[in-house]
Amino acid sequence: MASSTMGFAKGCRVLMAAAKTSAAADSAQKTGAAATRPPTGILKPLPVSPSLGVFLGVSEASRTDVIKKVWQHIKLNNLQNPQNKREIFCDEKLKTLFDGKDKVGFLEIGKLLNPHFIKS
Repeated sequence: MASSTMGFAKGCRVLMAAAKTSAAADSAQKTGAAATRPPTGILKPLPVSPSLGVFLGVSEASRTDVIKKVWQHIKLNNLQNPQNKREIFCDEKLKTLFDGKDKVGFLEIGKLLNPHFIKS
């Protein structure tokens, strides 16, 4: 009885080893194909409005990069409300981007930046 279970366990290891190697080969092929594709969606660089271009210092940027730069500016200049972290106080630079508002909620940032991306 012991010898029959040993043979079964040994066979499973061989099957599992084969499955692991084929899965590794599949993932290597997928990452190679994904690395050659140009970025799409929110990662795709788009032309930006002149006011956003002045803020960023570039004429094209992806949505994710713009959000990162805006948050860097907010953190660097300490523009978050200390009592309500979801609220952002706008300085002169942010007012040009956010339609002249004095305060914006952090969930509004994406909506307010949307018109600054020029559709082609």
